[in-house]
Amino acid sequence: MNSVKDRVVLVTGANRGIGRSIVEEFFKAGAKKIYAAARKTESLGPLSEIYGDQLVPLQIDLHQPETIIEAATVAADVEIVVNNAGMLNVANPLASNAVVALQDEMEVNVYGLMRMAQAFAPILKASGGGVLVQLNSVASMKNFADFATYSASKAAAYSITQGLRDLLKEQGTQVVSVHPGPIATDMANSAGLSELAEPAELVPQCILAAIESGEFHAFPDTMAKQIGGVYHEFAKNIVEADLMAG
Repeated sequence: MNSVKDRVVLVTGANRGIGRSIVEEFFKAGAKKIYAAARKTESLGPLSEIYGDQLVPLQIDLHQPETIIEAATVAADVEIVVNNAGMLNVANPLASNAVVALQDEMEVNVYGLMRMAQAFAPILKASGGGVLVQLNSVASMKNFADFATYSASKAAAYSITQGLRDLLKEQGTQVVSVHPGPIATDMANSAGLSELAEPAELVPQCILAAIESGEFHAFPDTMAKQIGGVYHEFAKNIVEADLMAG
């Protein structure tokens, strides 16, 4: 089984919210070095002050594919990639900005994931397999009308994550799909979900458990666990099953 202890990790969107919590909890779990990626590296200053040389600031903007390619040349020793960065637009399907909102979310939440996988899968293979963790959402499985475009993009990201799981299995790379509900972050606040939100550290703690247990799905918080409990049988018999065999 995999472990974070003494491993080299990369975390996108590491400057705040869930991403920052992942950095903090992974260091507590014994990570040797973490490449902390953000759109603006200066936003990583507070983390650099805490962790010193163990933390390497890195620019990755999922809107800008060239930053992903450049980051892969720098983080050539990475063993665990956590693609946490994402975006949410508040748009229902009938909103005047719905199409533009979805296009923007697809660019970051879906194409960003694909570009990260394309850039870092060869590096993970060279490290002996490693782990690719994708932050999806409970909205990957249930569309919430007020956040319909975000839900659609996260459903697409979850579908791509399933494809990556099957594909990267051949090179020994573990893939983890994480599905948080409302978590106490700026994103949750902007979506008006602060009253339902639970602590951010639940997410990295759940990721760590999934990495060690070999589970594909990770459901960190109360809402996520409720959905995961109902979804479990379908996940095991359909999503995680090899339906192309025999």
